[in-house]
Amino acid sequence: MESNTHTTTEAALLNTPRTQGAFGTAKNSIKVYGALSAIALLAVIVVSSSGHMVNTFMWVRAILLPVVAVLIYWMTVSASRGSRRAFERVNALAVIMPIAIIGVDLIPGICPLWYAVMQVVCMLPLIRVAFITRGSALRAAFPKRG
Repeated sequence: MESNTHTTTEAALLNTPRTQGAFGTAKNSIKVYGALSAIALLAVIVVSSSGHMVNTFMWVRAILLPVVAVLIYWMTVSASRGSRRAFERVNALAVIMPIAIIGVDLIPGICPLWYAVMQVVCMLPLIRVAFITRGSALRAAFPKRG
């Protein structure tokens, strides 16, 4: 059974300026992702209130993505404090979410082009997090267990 705690060596690697800097950059990227998602929600509200069509898919996604940003941020904070489980979740979500979001937006007719472009822009900071979590600083702090 896997433990969620770090060994002394792993804890030392977790508290290096390089590792905490990587986590700081990841947290800032997630804040940007959250802000962009909130702007996307506001855009949906504005477009809807101006009489243009906004479908249920757009409403659901526009509401959920800012909420997800808060959850991912919370997991990143937890990972920066040593939670392997939180780190693994952030690591996975940072890859899966952009692929899923952009992939679904490419389905013809699911959403207008302006909305798809806005969602791609929202995913850019999360793509950055995917690279950060796979970088050498965080891989060293959370080595794979055999």
